[in-house]
Amino acid sequence: MSRETISQSISIVHPISLSHGKNAEVWDTTGKRYIDFVGGIGVLNLGHCHPRVVEAIREQATKLTHYAFNAAPHAPYIELMDRLTAFIPVDYPVSGMLTNSGAEAAENALKIVRGATGRTAVIAFDGAFHGRTLATLNLNGKVAPYKQKVGVLPGPVFHLPFPSRDNGVTCGEALKAMDRLFSVEIDVDDVACFIIEPVQGEGGFLTLDVEFAQALRRFCDEKNILLIADEIQSGFGRTGQRFAFSRLGIVPDLILLGKSIAGGVPLGAVVGRKTLLDNLPKGGLGGTYSGNPIACAAALATLDEMTDEHLKSWGTQQEEAILSRYESWRSKKLSPYLGRLTGVGAMRGIELANADGSPAPQQLTQLLALARDAGLLLMPSGKSRHIIRLLAPLTIEAVVLEEGLDILEECLVKLA
Repeated sequence: MSRETISQSISIVHPISLSHGKNAEVWDTTGKRYIDFVGGIGVLNLGHCHPRVVEAIREQATKLTHYAFNAAPHAPYIELMDRLTAFIPVDYPVSGMLTNSGAEAAENALKIVRGATGRTAVIAFDGAFHGRTLATLNLNGKVAPYKQKVGVLPGPVFHLPFPSRDNGVTCGEALKAMDRLFSVEIDVDDVACFIIEPVQGEGGFLTLDVEFAQALRRFCDEKNILLIADEIQSGFGRTGQRFAFSRLGIVPDLILLGKSIAGGVPLGAVVGRKTLLDNLPKGGLGGTYSGNPIACAAALATLDEMTDEHLKSWGTQQEEAILSRYESWRSKKLSPYLGRLTGVGAMRGIELANADGSPAPQQLTQLLALARDAGLLLMPSGKSRHIIRLLAPLTIEAVVLEEGLDILEECLVKLA
């Protein structure tokens, strides 16, 4: 099949064409099988074609394929918002809106905080990724390739170091940078919100420092600044519980959702304090496809599977398997390029580094090809594109997970 009609500005990690998939396995158009550790970049926590999700899609498609909710409400949207807001582990009244994607959720969150605070400035973090739309580009803590050649971006946006045990940036260093920011760059009274990922995705599965998270929450409360948690990739069980912010001992004001919210069907949401979500004029929020009935049906089926018991058992199984294998690789010095294990729960990254600790992106590129040839799909991340993202479905069968880790082990040995 020709790809000449597809924009060459779209970057392709794996030059194959997929045909079909089942749970944690996919097949390309030549019939070759792969174990999928990419999971649609975090979209498929329930795997490919989960039976319950597929059945929900089929059933809804016979009833109502689309209606714009702001034209006439439909039952799947209403039921999903009731279920979704009850699923959010916070202690305040929650409301929200459905979107087509995580980036669209972020865009709407920016509108919401502007309306609620009367302020415009946003503080984001180095290494962050919040989307590819024009406003979210400026939130991203990385220029190449996202911000190149697109000119002046909506703002004002300022960035701080992201403190994490996984990158060596301490809570103290981040707080010192924040103090400097408000002493030199911007008046704190002009800041509408902080936006932060509890675990960075594109940044390399870096886990936010707990002490900093709690200090940030206190600071926001003192200065009447809103705190947005981007759970688009870390949510819906990826870290072993519903959302990663619960691990930090904080409660955000707004939460961005997407990716695994609907079992592979495009859907996102922004949810949070009802007083915030209700502050814009009628018509200030909405969208033609936002909360499409089929997407809502898929999300409802997804929530049926996202029980706390399931999330804990899935996360524990995957985390234990990854930790055991990684510790074995380290103990026997499997590869001179094997660096740190980042992340938490089943949201794990493996860093490739040189002997001096510097990133080894060339070896990661080599590993992607070696693994693909051997039947394993991997996804890169990190500022230097040197950290492997492990995003196998939470529902992956134990034997398939071990097979995938076997392939990864064999390929790590071959790195040169």
